[in-house]
Amino acid sequence: MKISVAILALVSIAAVALWQIFWRSNPRIPQEGSPMEGTVNAPEFPEGLQWLNTERPLSLRELRGKVVLLDFWTYCCINCMHILPDLKKLERKYADELVVIGVHSAKFFTEQETENIRQAILRYDIEHPVVNDNQMMVWQQYAVRAWPTLVLIDPSGKIVGYHAGEGIYDIFDRAIAETIRTAEARGTLKRGPLNLKLERDKEARTVLRFPGKVLADERTNRLFIADSNHHRVLVVALKDNTIEMVIGSGAMGLEDGAFDKARFNNPQGMAYDADADALYIADTDNHAIRKADLRKRTVETLAGTGEQSRAYPPRPGRGRATALNSPWDVVLIGDTLYIAMAGSHQLWRLNLKTLEAKPHAGTGHEACTDEKLPYSALAQPSGITTDGKKLYFADSEVSCIRAADIDPNGTLETLVGGDLFEFGDVDGIGRQARLQHPLGVVYVDGVLYVADTYNNKIKRLDPRTRRIETFLGTGTAGARDGDNPTFDEPGGISHAHGKLYIADTNNHLIRVADLKTKRVETLQLRGLENAPPPAPHRQPPSQTLEAIAVNTATPTLTLQIRLPQGHKLNPNAKSQARIEAQGATVQGKTELIAPLDTLQLSLPAQLTAERATLNLHLLIYHCREGQEGLCYLYEKRVVVPIQQGGKETTINIGLNVQ
Repeated sequence: MKISVAILALVSIAAVALWQIFWRSNPRIPQEGSPMEGTVNAPEFPEGLQWLNTERPLSLRELRGKVVLLDFWTYCCINCMHILPDLKKLERKYADELVVIGVHSAKFFTEQETENIRQAILRYDIEHPVVNDNQMMVWQQYAVRAWPTLVLIDPSGKIVGYHAGEGIYDIFDRAIAETIRTAEARGTLKRGPLNLKLERDKEARTVLRFPGKVLADERTNRLFIADSNHHRVLVVALKDNTIEMVIGSGAMGLEDGAFDKARFNNPQGMAYDADADALYIADTDNHAIRKADLRKRTVETLAGTGEQSRAYPPRPGRGRATALNSPWDVVLIGDTLYIAMAGSHQLWRLNLKTLEAKPHAGTGHEACTDEKLPYSALAQPSGITTDGKKLYFADSEVSCIRAADIDPNGTLETLVGGDLFEFGDVDGIGRQARLQHPLGVVYVDGVLYVADTYNNKIKRLDPRTRRIETFLGTGTAGARDGDNPTFDEPGGISHAHGKLYIADTNNHLIRVADLKTKRVETLQLRGLENAPPPAPHRQPPSQTLEAIAVNTATPTLTLQIRLPQGHKLNPNAKSQARIEAQGATVQGKTELIAPLDTLQLSLPAQLTAERATLNLHLLIYHCREGQEGLCYLYEKRVVVPIQQGGKETTINIGLNVQ
């Protein structure tokens, strides 16, 4: 739970008065068996706020009859991320009675922007309406003091109670069930789901989806990409940027086994052991450390139970019996894997021989204090690297870059940055410099390169002088290549052969920066058809055409594809049409895979019955002219009935790619 000291200082006397009224009347979620009926009217949403995951602003008045749960969150906050699975379970269980509304009250400047919140909604797969409370008006109306805070409102529009912090499912499961029973007895409950148009339904499919981290290895000339929102890892040959392997089926879950069967949940940081040809993966939302054997092409879980640890102080243990808390990045030194454990605000170490896992730095309290390692305090460490002598890490919530001794009896020191509510974009020295939620860091020849995520920049830090300066990026979100590049919340960074490899997360791209020239290019992956995106949330569009009557038994099938303006077929991927024919053949076959090298395809057909059907499954990889690195995948199924006795000699099918 994060408490905003800076924001509390700005809370008005009126808000304090509201706090006293609300929370004295409804101090907490009432105990089980207590009446779930509020006495204080919930304040209405102010007009003029921007809403997401809904086509129009919502009001509590129009939601009368529903149980409403307000989730006050900010998308940087690991505690806010932790309750999202619980919210999803509650939404599923009470789909006809409950409406969850996310009230996004930002901590960081970047988080105030509606488009950035929209990207976070897509990244976290949020399925409920979200209102952008960027001026903290709703926050103050409800006198909220911490992220996350949840407020329960009954069908009469009155506040039942609140809860701040994690571990919400059991609390609100009981409270919502009792609120429903109370409202039903009073005749105030209205059942039926809201019809929402989600942000994800407006999005085109991309081959990469919010890649979180990258790892380049010079020895094997490979690049590993954490394709985080596709729940998999891609292995790429740097010699020609061809995808060699895909680790994970792309389905969300926790499952060991062969690469094509294994499942992950939002994998992030990676460490590679070239001698063993093994990749260690921080499987963040599974709260686990996984090992991918690239020789056997199998995945196994080394540590973590699959459930988030809620112990405080965090408890050490062995292997799969030890609960972890959102491991975000890893680095390998000898037989020890060091872990940036974002969820517990610590660094951990895992002995790969004994599988003993234990804290290395940090008490688990969220703060920024430099002490002996066991007594220091961290705040959501999310990126880690090493020079073999020290561990350098991006401590994201305090917007700092910090250094910890490898010796467990050593100390921790802050190299640059401020504190929990001291952030910005200021180049400089030591604690006077300002970053904004950095997520990535890599050590290269005595220098640290930092993914200053919310500033959309890559910065360069000399750990000896503690001077940090902008290396790449203007600060404006974008995807421009060249000598004046732009990025959009880059989350990961690695190095090989004099180049930086950058996971440009919100752009769904991998960017490559030459350290000497500072010129940036977008990595153009090849062999994309070997790594198709997992199945979308919704079924691909399908269409059954009206029957086409032909006057010949040997018509020509003609497919005409119309791409969005400025787009072309991606030359680095093989688009194709799979055709299954009943009562006919196409090029002499009833099943055919035809490559789509151009926007028009013509194939000879042969009818073998008076009535026939062609089933087309189209996979089209396309990109903007000059932006081949960002590849879109369009998938559609078309059913074409055919009958003899008409005038046509050609079966014409036109397809508009959205």
